Amino acid sequence: MADPAAHSRVAWSELLTREHAPALALVCLGVWLHAADGLVVATMLPAIVAEIGGGAMVAWSVALYEIGSIVAGATGGFLALRYGLRLPMTLAGALFALGCLVSALAPTMPVLLAGRLLQGLGGGGLVALSFVAVSLLFPPRLMARAMAAISALWGVSSFLGPLIGGVFVEAATWRAGFVFFAVQALALALWIGLAARLGARPPATGVSSPMPVARLTVLAAGIVSIAWAGIDIDPVATPAFVAAGGVLLIVFLVLDRGAGADRLLPPGPFGLVTAHGSALAMVLAMSAATIAITAYGPLLVVAIHGVSAIVAGYLVACSAVGWTVFAILVSGSDPRHDPRYIAVGMAMVVASIIGFAVAVPAGPVWLIALVAAIEGGGFGIAWTFILRRVTKLSDPAETERVSGALPTVQRLGYALGAAYIGIIANAAGFAEAETAEALLPAARWVFLGSLPLALVGLVAMARFVSPGVARARRTVSMGMD
Repeated sequence: MADPAAHSRVAWSELLTREHAPALALVCLGVWLHAADGLVVATMLPAIVAEIGGGAMVAWSVALYEIGSIVAGATGGFLALRYGLRLPMTLAGALFALGCLVSALAPTMPVLLAGRLLQGLGGGGLVALSFVAVSLLFPPRLMARAMAAISALWGVSSFLGPLIGGVFVEAATWRAGFVFFAVQALALALWIGLAARLGARPPATGVSSPMPVARLTVLAAGIVSIAWAGIDIDPVATPAFVAAGGVLLIVFLVLDRGAGADRLLPPGPFGLVTAHGSALAMVLAMSAATIAITAYGPLLVVAIHGVSAIVAGYLVACSAVGWTVFAILVSGSDPRHDPRYIAVGMAMVVASIIGFAVAVPAGPVWLIALVAAIEGGGFGIAWTFILRRVTKLSDPAETERVSGALPTVQRLGYALGAAYIGIIANAAGFAEAETAEALLPAARWVFLGSLPLALVGLVAMARFVSPGVARARRTVSMGMD
C-alpha cells in the first residue's frame, strides 16, 4: 500500500529545517548567479560599448554565454556521475568568477566576450548541477517545494537584475558590476568545497573516460551554425547553415549514444517511448516556441507602442512573476496530481503564444503584460512537477543525467528557437522595417511561426503525462529484473 504521508501537503517549514535549509540556500545561490547575470549585463551593455567599443559584436555577448551554458549544462550529469557533486560545482563557481574578472578587466570587446564564454560555462554548470543536487539532496516529497523556491528566486532575479546593473552604471562603473558577481561566485565555490552533504554520495564507478571534448565541440558547432543562419537571411546561405547545424546536432546525438556509461544525455533523449524522452522533447519544443517574446518582444513593444525600454523589459519580466507566483501556489500539491498540473501549465503556455500574436501588434500594453504573466504561470505550474515526475518514472541509474539534462535542454531550446524565430522575423521584414506599421507583420509572424513548435511540445506532453509512459517504465523494470 502507498504511504499516506507521501500524498500529504508539504509545509514550507519542512524545507527550512536545519537538515535541508543549507542545501536549499546553496542551490538557490547557484541559480541566482546564472539567472541575474544575463539581465545585469544587458543593462550594462550600453556603458560597456561606450567605453571599449565593439558594438557590432554585442549580440555575441548573449550567444557565447548561451553556448557556454549549453556545453557546460550538457556535462552536468556526466560530471556528477564521475566525480560526485562537490568538485564539479566548486569548479563551476570558480570558472564563473574567473569569467567575471576577465570581463571586469577587459580592454576590448573580444576580451570581454572571452569572459562571457567563461561565465556561460560556469553559470550553465551551476544550474545543471543545482538540478542534480535537488534530485539527490532532497527527498521526493520536498522536491516540488525546492523547485518552487528556485522558481521564486528566478523571478526575483528578473526584477533585481536590471536594477543592479543600473545601480553600478549610475553610481559606480560596469566593471564593478562584474567584480560584484565574481565575489559572490568565489564565496559560493568556497562554500560548496566545504559542504559535507555534497560528498555524501560517492561517484559512480562505471564512468571513467576523460571529458568528451569532441562531442562538446560538435554540439557547440551545431548551435553556432544554426544561430548564424538567422543573422543575414539569404536564399542559399541560410538553408545551408541550418542544414549543417542540424547534421552536426544529429552527429552529436549519435556519438553520445555510442559512448556507453560516459554518455552526457540519457538514452533516447528525445522521443515518445520513455518518460525522460517525452519530457525532454516537451521542454525543448516549448522553450523554442516561447523565446520570441524575450528575443523580439522589447524591440517590438518599444517601436510599435512607444513605451520606454525599461517598461518593455519589465513587461517581459512579468513572465517571471507569473512563473514565481504560480510555482509557489501549487508547490505543495499531491504527487498524484502532477500530470494534471503539467497538462494545464503547458496549455497555458500555448494559449499565451496566440495571445502574444494578437496583443503585441495591437496592444494595449497591459494586455501584453497579462499574456506574459500567463505564459510564465504556465511554466511555473508545470515545471514544479516535471522534475519530480521524470525522476519517479526514469531509471534510477539515469537520475543525474536526466535532472542535469532538463535545464540544458531548456537552454538548447532557447538557442535553437531564437535562430528559428530570427529567420522568420527577417523573412517577415523585421530588419528592413522603418515604421511601426511596417513592423506589424513581423510582430504577428514571430509568434504565429512559433505555434508549430508548441504543437510538437503538446504531443510530447500528452505522452509524458499519460498512464502509458508509467506502464512502459514498469515493463522495462520487470525486464531488467
